[in-house]
Amino acid sequence: MNELAYRVTETAWAAVSGATVETDNVVFTGSGSLPSTFPVTDLASASIAAAGLGVAELVYQAHGQRPLVSVDRRLSSLWFQTSLRPVGWTLPSPWDPIAGDYRTRDGWIRLHTNAPHHRAAAEQVLGTSGDRAAVATAVAQWDKTELETAVVQEGGCAAEMRSLAEWQEHPQGRAIAKEPLAHLSSTGRGAPPNWRVPIERPLEGVRVLDLTRVLAGPVATRFLAGYGATVLRIDPPDWDEPGVVPEVTLGKRCARLNLREAGDRARFEALLSQADVLLHGYRSDALEGLGLGLNLRRRLAPGLVDVCLDAYGWSGPWITRRGFDSLVQMSAGIADAGMRWRGADKPVPLPVQALDHATGYLMAAAAICGLARRLTDGIGIAARFSLARTAKLLVDQRRNGESHELAPESASDRSPVVEVTQWGDARRIAAPLQIAGAPMRWDIPARGLGSALPDWSDR
Repeated sequence: MNELAYRVTETAWAAVSGATVETDNVVFTGSGSLPSTFPVTDLASASIAAAGLGVAELVYQAHGQRPLVSVDRRLSSLWFQTSLRPVGWTLPSPWDPIAGDYRTRDGWIRLHTNAPHHRAAAEQVLGTSGDRAAVATAVAQWDKTELETAVVQEGGCAAEMRSLAEWQEHPQGRAIAKEPLAHLSSTGRGAPPNWRVPIERPLEGVRVLDLTRVLAGPVATRFLAGYGATVLRIDPPDWDEPGVVPEVTLGKRCARLNLREAGDRARFEALLSQADVLLHGYRSDALEGLGLGLNLRRRLAPGLVDVCLDAYGWSGPWITRRGFDSLVQMSAGIADAGMRWRGADKPVPLPVQALDHATGYLMAAAAICGLARRLTDGIGIAARFSLARTAKLLVDQRRNGESHELAPESASDRSPVVEVTQWGDARRIAAPLQIAGAPMRWDIPARGLGSALPDWSDR
């Protein structure tokens, strides 16, 4: 059952580090799998293992010993759903009422409307406002390709359901097939790091500037915080993710800056000049459009570990297209394959947002490998990922035999630690990763966006 997880780990680790995995460096425990035609649990446990191997490599570079990495398949699967279990309160839904799958004249399309401006774009094209039934009626009058094109051109987010074969022949699918899982390059030499690598908290003293939003990037920075990194998340003044914030702000301080305003822009550049790692999840041309391209980032922070992602890849006609996990699943044939597997009459996505979560852990792995390189030779790295390329990693795998589904969650799956969040007490699912001598833990409970000042102090 763990052979496939190990093979995916080998692929992921080679992509982010250029190295091979020794057989005795990682162990998989636990049993059960998420229900899907694709090996989602293997992807979950393998991507977490890759991030754990990054931590182990950093410890090795600093201390000459490489700790064992152990990943629990069951807990990994649960973390790929949600990790937070509120006590006496309820998380709001992360989905806008209009978001979802709709039948067109010739197939299916998904509208992603969680952001107000994305919803406005879809409603503008469809001539509707605020009513799901009216949206469904309007969508039914369109061909799926024409509606996808119209919504995207209006600045919204939509994806028609394609089959795996159709995606392989699509110009963007062909472009993705030629891309590496991780694009790696050097950002140049920086000053000697001013942080140590304590075995018990390997990322202590590392400053991570977080410019990411739902969901992959925040997963990456949450992982880094779990091993001691100081993570400062920066959001625009009006941005919110009400159904997701308590899940992903664990371990972080969250501030707001308007990067189009001169004073806030100067403050951001000062923060960046003091950062060791930058993670960003904007569209591929967004930071360039703000005047914060890679060359400027290198000048401001020599040796920076610069990790980014987008939805649909770094080449091809959709290089700057807006996208999210659920949309990529529709575009890349995953929802169609799920529908056929289940014998359903509508799209069947993965049971979790696995593309987001897996890409997040791969980003974390690359960031830590970059820190290890910075520690040994003073040179930083840039790493680029995409949800669409992670989708290819998943669909390229074939399940090797049937595995029973996960047993229902029980109290024993949860950590005994009570997290005093901004919204109330909560508990987390127990850590899915164990690194000998370096427990995964978080020093800051989940907080709201904009709850901290934009500086590196502990305020």
